[in-house]
Order: sequence, then C-alpha cells, then structure tokens
Amino acid sequence: MELSFIERGFLAALFIGVIAPVLGTLLAVRRSSIISESLSHVTLTGISAGVLLGQTIEILPVNPLYAGFTFSLAGSLFIEKLRQVYRSFQELAAPIILSAGIGMSAIFMSLASSGYNEWYDYLFGSVVSVTNQDLVFITITFFLVIGLFLLFFKELTFVSFDQEAAGVSGISVKFFNFLFSLLTALVISMSMKVVGILLVGALISLPAAAALQVAKSFRTLFLWSVMIGETAVIAGVYGSYYLDIATGGVIVVLAAFLLLFILAWNSIHIRIFSRGEHL
Repeated sequence: MELSFIERGFLAALFIGVIAPVLGTLLAVRRSSIISESLSHVTLTGISAGVLLGQTIEILPVNPLYAGFTFSLAGSLFIEKLRQVYRSFQELAAPIILSAGIGMSAIFMSLASSGYNEWYDYLFGSVVSVTNQDLVFITITFFLVIGLFLLFFKELTFVSFDQEAAGVSGISVKFFNFLFSLLTALVISMSMKVVGILLVGALISLPAAAALQVAKSFRTLFLWSVMIGETAVIAGVYGSYYLDIATGGVIVVLAAFLLLFILAWNSIHIRIFSRGEHL
C-alpha cells in the first residue's frame, strides 16, 4: 500500500519523537549535549557536499541523506579524538567541529546551484518532503538504534556516568564511545528531514531537559523524555501542516514551551509546599 506524503511524514516523525529524546537523555548524563549541535552542522556539511557532488558528477547519484550520515559519523569520531587530545579542556572539541562544519557548509552551499526551497527544507525541516526512500532509511535506522540501545543499555549507561569506573570494571570504553558516536550520527541523520539540521539539536536536548525536572529515577527519565518529545513532535507536525510553516520550528517551539511549563509548575508547587510547611 502506497503511503501519502503526510502519512510518510507523520510516521517518520513518530520514530524521531522516540529516538531523539532517548539519545538526548544519554547526552545529558554525559554532559555533552553541545555535541548534537556540532554534529548537526557537520551533517549539513555532508548534505551540501552530496548535493554539490551530485550536480558536478551527474552520472554519480548521491543521496544527501547518506552523505550527511557519513559526515556526521566522521565528525563524531573526530570529536572523540579531540577530547582525548584536549583531556583537560574536552569542552573545546565540540566548538571546533561546529565552527569547521559551518564554514565548510557555507562554501559548499554557495557552490551548489540548488534553490532556496530545497535548502530551506534541509535547514528547518518539512513534513511533506519525506520520500519513500527517506522513510525506509528512517525506519531501518530507528530499529537499529533501538536494538543497539536495548542490547547495550547497561554498558552505555555505565560509560555515560563514569568512564573511568567502567574501564576498571572491564568495559571497553573505546568501543562504547565509538558505538555512542554511531548512534548519535544515525539519530541526527534520520531526524534532519522532519526537524531540520539547525533544529535537531534542540529536539534532542529539550525533552531531556524537561524530563530531568519531573523524573524520579533514571528509567523514568527516559519515559518522560520520550513522552515529552512525542507530544511536541505530533502536535508540531499537525500544526505545521495546517498552518503551512516550518515543521522543525513548530516542534522545537512546542518542546521549549513544555519545558517552560514544567519549570513554572515546579516553581509554583515548591512555593505552595513551602507555605504549607510554615502554616
């Protein structure tokens, strides 16, 4: 059965609404949320390079989605290498990659002859731009990431909390850092068509930030993060379609609104509870 463009976009968004917050939770635990922003710009470099290569060598078709994933994976591995080089200043790794990604993207985009609408969809997302090939890639990536996450949940969690203790316990920190880099690259690549390259980092980080305010345990942190992410994604897809505005923008604004609402609710709850204790 052939899916309509809105059905393809909605199904892709459902997958992304689960997997992006899960990754964001691990990034928050690792205190490395800035990495998602850096890799999103590196992914844009891959997309623009793929578009330019496809225009230059017409007999060599290049899917920008795959080119973006390749650059994202390479960028994530390079970040890990820089973190080892700058052991006392590991936070420098992400801005270095981010700056290089922006610069290279600007060069490739200026050389490519693509129209404004195509770049707009890549930058800010469009639910109607998801093709059958994109949906296949997103679906395969979703089940691959979920499978790897469930298979290595304990190891990924241990390494995220304390790499030194994980190494002493016999866990291959180097391997699981590589696996984490692979998962990050896959999630960013699968999310760009719906959310957009410039906004995918926000979808990864905001649900996790909101979930940290309400979760009572590490496992419920994942549950809350996914629930908040899916709420923003589903409402954002419908809102962007009927209002004819950027999908990624609506999703991220809703995720930010949910975070602000939770922060305000917690603040009000604490004040009421404090007054009750004084009575």
